Amino acid sequence: MKKTVLAALAALLLFSACAERDRYIQVTGYAQGGVYSVKVNLKGISVSPEEVRDSVEAILTCIDTTLSGYNKGSLLSRFNAGETIWPNGLFLEMYRVAYQWYERSGGVLDFAAGPLYDAWGFGFKSGEMPSDEAVTAIKASCGMGLLKPSMVPRPDGTLSVADVRIDGADAPIVLNYNAIAQGYSCDLVAAYLYRLGAKDMLVDIGEIWCDGKNPAGKPWNVGVDRPFDRPTDGTDEVGSELDGIWSSGGTGAGVVTSGNYRKYYVRDGRKYAHSIDPRSGYPVQHNLLSATVVSPDGSADADALATWCMVIGLDEAQKLLLSLDGVSGYLIYSAEDGAMTEWATPDFTLTK
Repeated sequence: MKKTVLAALAALLLFSACAERDRYIQVTGYAQGGVYSVKVNLKGISVSPEEVRDSVEAILTCIDTTLSGYNKGSLLSRFNAGETIWPNGLFLEMYRVAYQWYERSGGVLDFAAGPLYDAWGFGFKSGEMPSDEAVTAIKASCGMGLLKPSMVPRPDGTLSVADVRIDGADAPIVLNYNAIAQGYSCDLVAAYLYRLGAKDMLVDIGEIWCDGKNPAGKPWNVGVDRPFDRPTDGTDEVGSELDGIWSSGGTGAGVVTSGNYRKYYVRDGRKYAHSIDPRSGYPVQHNLLSATVVSPDGSADADALATWCMVIGLDEAQKLLLSLDGVSGYLIYSAEDGAMTEWATPDFTLTK
């Protein structure tokens, strides 16, 4: 992106201070197909707003050139295309995290099931309505069950698909980290701000990490979208219709909402949503419309759990959320009479 465009998009705005020495700034710009916003209190920190902006942009650029499946020149895209690459630490770490979630979820979260998403039209390629035979064939040729738990580069530092596949074959691998990439991006930016000494922050890169207080001296508030019933290409403005407001209480938390109400299509009266169960190979068919998850362990954690909920459906999602210490959640679903209904863990508070 040209520097002139970056200058316009990554504007720095000084907030009114809620205390004499508070120094809130906001950095905004484009990343991962949308607008990001970082609000942070630089109280007691000698780093300039310009340095914060440049560092945040550098982190997001590294993520894009490493993990984006839409950037055809990224390490991920080149690896998926069968090239031998020189992976960086971020590439190896993301795979390690993804495999841990694959094992923890019992295969519900499968980051090597990219061909299934492509086949149904929700991945990096266009597709729609594959036959049952095609689904069976795709399932047999993809998935993290075919891969080793960790990526180990060769002595010269290079890595190819044959190094990762259990069978050592050169057969293609299509990794897709969409279920955790934005949350992971929030965590990396937040980690940078903590290293500076910041305590009050809100990092919004599609998913959210917040901690401390806002410029008004109060805990950060985050709006929870209310699902709507129309197919979209993902361009609808987030927050155009809210179900309520969640307050952080001033403690650090990742906040992520995943839903089946933005990306789907209807064929022969049946809805095909972008949440695909990699165990079956088909888009999910249940009444859960959205899952909002709050996790003190990071935005990637909340991101993965929200996606997990959307795959397994209402009943199993309730059991999952209630089983996790420190994690809270809010589920919106369609009741038998068609009415939109909500369920929340006891510690999730939403102000209507």
